[in-house]
Amino acid sequence: MSNLGFRVLERKSNIDKNIVRAYKDVVTPHISDNLNRLFAGGSKLRPYHKEGKLLGVAITVRTRPGDNLMIHKALDMAEPGDVLVVDAGGDKTNAVFGEIMLRLALKKGITGVVINGSIRDVNAFSQSSFPIYACGVTHRGPYKDGPGEINVPIQLDGMVVNPGDLIVGDEDGIVTIPNQLVEEVLEKANKQAALELEIFKSIEEDTIDRSWIDKTLEEKGCEF
Repeated sequence: MSNLGFRVLERKSNIDKNIVRAYKDVVTPHISDNLNRLFAGGSKLRPYHKEGKLLGVAITVRTRPGDNLMIHKALDMAEPGDVLVVDAGGDKTNAVFGEIMLRLALKKGITGVVINGSIRDVNAFSQSSFPIYACGVTHRGPYKDGPGEINVPIQLDGMVVNPGDLIVGDEDGIVTIPNQLVEEVLEKANKQAALELEIFKSIEEDTIDRSWIDKTLEEKGCEF
């Protein structure tokens, strides 16, 4: 019988490392636009590191707010190139990730952490290029009792993350790309980047066509 709410599962899917690397220079707005703007991690998740892009495959954790027992277990399970994505309920009362765990993550080759909750030892993160996103900061430490689950679907402020999805984070926030869509979204995002370069060029050359604005206003019934 399954012990729902207190389980450690294996991740059944992964992403080719060449595909992951191909996202290195892809910005989150281009990814988000080509996912119909429905896969954002929410504005509450902000970067706390000095610099560096978050990019890797999700190992997911759902934990009781204020408890990091299952986060520690996920750290031990994680493989190089993984991103630890934690739903701690968005609660900011207790920090569930700090400098000790940062050092463990670096040693394991984890490429970043997303915490739907609080962190502490923020100075260590602000001096580091290890990407970490969280909802807030508090000195109050965690409990280590459970329950929780590893490698199950979770949600961060409305964004659903499945184990094995691709996670990308930059200055604009966090976005997840469903495992089965990574190649399609990559192609579309690269096309959008090329299109924007053409738009930038037309702005500089004063040849940009802005007629779409009045056309849209007319279609919407705007009164002049």
